[in-house]
Amino acid sequence: MHHWIELFNEQIKETSLLQWLAVILGVAEVLFALYDNIWLYPTGIASTIIAIYLLLTVQLYADSALNVYYLVMSVYGWVHWAKKKQGPEVVISWSGKKDWVISLSISIGGWLVLYLLLKYLTPSNVPVWDALVSSTAWAGMWLLAKRKIENWIFLNISNLFAIPLLFYKQLPLFAALTLFLFVIAFGGLYKWIKICKARQAAVTG
Repeated sequence: MHHWIELFNEQIKETSLLQWLAVILGVAEVLFALYDNIWLYPTGIASTIIAIYLLLTVQLYADSALNVYYLVMSVYGWVHWAKKKQGPEVVISWSGKKDWVISLSISIGGWLVLYLLLKYLTPSNVPVWDALVSSTAWAGMWLLAKRKIENWIFLNISNLFAIPLLFYKQLPLFAALTLFLFVIAFGGLYKWIKICKARQAAVTG
């Protein structure tokens, strides 16, 4: 245990300012998401741009591609959430059968495609884990943009596997941020369920 603490401290000392900035913005993003605030998107976009560069430097190619996807989905989600100015607000809700089919297809199909690409077209030494982290997060981000409660479940599956992967790749702050996201996601899941129940009660009552 002492060895791992020393290793973590050593990695923290070598952490770049860019990684610190990306993590601070990432914390802001998840807190905005927890409170259902649209500012999660601009802070997330800034954090993601920095993360893409840093992940490429350690050859986490699928994770880098995941962050490009985050970037695209963040822009999409920002526009999607802002629709309340032109029409009915997109409200928090449970996933339907179609949502489950799409999210599971993204997770399983995405993992297979990414694994094959990483294994045969890149020098990645962690193709299985890198692909798994990315594909489950893809599904989570799609559900987040649609404001589906299950986004927290898919994102936390991704977080669970990402923590040791990032530590292994000597990105300790990213690993610590992901651990933070893992814990916060449980609060987010509870809060979104509560919001959904309150809305349903208001409609039926």
